[in-house]
Amino acid sequence: MNNQMVKAAQERLKLSIMSYQQQPVGTVASKEPAPKEEQLNYGHCFVRDFIPSGLAFLMQGERAIVRNFLEFTLGLQSDKLQTKDGEGLFAQVRKTWQGKELLIDGIRLGEGLMPASFEVTSSQNIEPDFGQRAIGRVTPVDSGLWWIILLRAYEKACQIANRPDESIVHRLEFQRGIQLILDICLSQRFDMTPTLLVPEAAFMIDRRMAVYGHPLEIQALFHQALYAARYELLQNESYIHKREIDTRLELLTNYIRERYWLDPKRLRAIYRYQTEEFGETALNKFNIYEMSVPDWVLPWLDRKGGYLAGNLGVGWIDFRFFTQGNLLAIISGLATPEQSQSIMNLIEIQWSKLIGNMPMKLCYPAVVGRDWETVTGCDPKNIPWSYHNGGSWPVLLWSLTAAAIKTQRVELAKKAIETAEEYLLDDEWPEYYDGEMGETIGREARLYQTWTIAGYLVANYLIQNPEHLNLMCFNDNPQAIMD
Repeated sequence: MNNQMVKAAQERLKLSIMSYQQQPVGTVASKEPAPKEEQLNYGHCFVRDFIPSGLAFLMQGERAIVRNFLEFTLGLQSDKLQTKDGEGLFAQVRKTWQGKELLIDGIRLGEGLMPASFEVTSSQNIEPDFGQRAIGRVTPVDSGLWWIILLRAYEKACQIANRPDESIVHRLEFQRGIQLILDICLSQRFDMTPTLLVPEAAFMIDRRMAVYGHPLEIQALFHQALYAARYELLQNESYIHKREIDTRLELLTNYIRERYWLDPKRLRAIYRYQTEEFGETALNKFNIYEMSVPDWVLPWLDRKGGYLAGNLGVGWIDFRFFTQGNLLAIISGLATPEQSQSIMNLIEIQWSKLIGNMPMKLCYPAVVGRDWETVTGCDPKNIPWSYHNGGSWPVLLWSLTAAAIKTQRVELAKKAIETAEEYLLDDEWPEYYDGEMGETIGREARLYQTWTIAGYLVANYLIQNPEHLNLMCFNDNPQAIMD
């Protein structure tokens, strides 16, 4: 571990803290010294961005800022909770925010929706973004899922520190907040699969990248959030929700493990699929044509490797390797132990392509040429091997390290951290890197990106004390439901 670099990261993380009424409530996305008109929304605290920051604070024993963040964002939840139902920071935020009906193009936001981000102005006013100011004007699907996951991590941190007096989850407003998020996710729908159907750009990949439908990252977050909610919901308050969670968890887990899994054996089966099959006994249930399998897939896969596909739909498998979804599947227990080892095998085998000079590729491979035009809509930010389209994101160090520890492949995490340490500090903590090997700071990357800093810290804290993994692994008894 580079102690000097860790110390520098800790100082930078403290500088990123955002306050509301003299209380720390989050971290800004980037603390790069740039004119305000050039900062865009990097002065906001993003819910997904705060997750590695929150984990870093919990691992440092600093729980107050995480508790404040959870209360603050719950106060912004687009529901009808009354101030009298809450206390503390939650009540203060609800008093400021209560009665403000958010409409996007005349459509009222669904109850339970969490904001993508928020900003605290100099006058202490709160300006949340539920998608109305985002590129593409898409509401965030992942914010509520991440919020439940961080709430569970905070409660586990209180248990580990033997501070039950700091617990917040049994407060009425938190129980109601969890239930409202679950109502959105478990609602009746025109869908015959247990996966969560979401629009394009509704999570970390927040620009057009053909991730609409049932993207893996959302399914892994959904799985983890369901487990977290199952632990945190009071039995007498939410029997129906718990019953629905158990049913959905079993169906979702089996579905992803079977339908999304790709390895050489599965690929050979796809090549031999019969098409235009009808009835419940059909093997090719989504009518996948063997000509749709990209040429790069089979040579890229080693017999010891495998991974979960990026997406699955009618007549379509997205064969791209989406890193965050696969790593979260390992951490949450969505992938089986055997599948988890195969994913880590693949990362090791394809180290130069997925890690290169900077851990690690968000998506592999990049879409190029006419495919790039069709998939991204000629997005100049998502050109090949940049940003979401094959760019390298140092924040993924934390999830890579967590997955490596879970699979007892710590040497891979240490190697990745050492690779990142060669450049991150000198490059001033960029948001992402460009190039097939991740050799160049991203063309539009912000410097001093907070989740880059926090991701590095969490990775180091996990190496120092692998027991920190308990903060993010909720499936304590993996066979309890699956059997």
